[in-house]
Amino acid sequence: MEYLNLFVKSVFIDNMIFAYFLGMCSYLAVSKNVKTAVGLGSAVIFVLAITVPINYLLNKYLLEKGALAWLGEEYASIDLSFLSLIIFIAIIAAMVQLVEMVVEKFSPALYDALGIFLPLIAVNCAILGASLFMQGKNFGNSAEALVYGLGSGVGWFLAILAIAAIREKMVYSNVPKPLKGLGITFIITGLMAIGFMSFLGISL
Repeated sequence: MEYLNLFVKSVFIDNMIFAYFLGMCSYLAVSKNVKTAVGLGSAVIFVLAITVPINYLLNKYLLEKGALAWLGEEYASIDLSFLSLIIFIAIIAAMVQLVEMVVEKFSPALYDALGIFLPLIAVNCAILGASLFMQGKNFGNSAEALVYGLGSGVGWFLAILAIAAIREKMVYSNVPKPLKGLGITFIITGLMAIGFMSFLGISL
């Protein structure tokens, strides 16, 4: 139940898009149709589910103060937390490179549709944000980090899928000219954020 509560909270309440507005550049640029949104959203889920637990283990056993105590008492006072940012980014970049190679190999059409935004997952602030938030949450084990990373990815996926479906339908809508494009997209995103905030009362 604890894991389910963490998963639901990371999907709806701590949603990377609607609660923290992280990953907005990809969210806005690749949400013009559902197919590309599903592709990018799936890639984000994979990267988050892999990088958050890996970064948790690195933080716990290598980076934070006292993490190196397992090497001996003389290492217990070493604090490598200043390296967190660069190491987290390196892990994320490696996973994104793996995803890029797999997508290019097995789905060239999706690879072409995503274009520059697939490798840009490496600098997607939602991906790095999840690892940095993980540091502050003090998870007890890597399973909690995995659930949090997976939930954060699913939340981002739902956000981009929802806005992509709405934007496809808006092609047939009579949107006022000044609001066409990003204008109406920002308004809808704000309304969706309010909707997701209604989950704040959930307690499983």
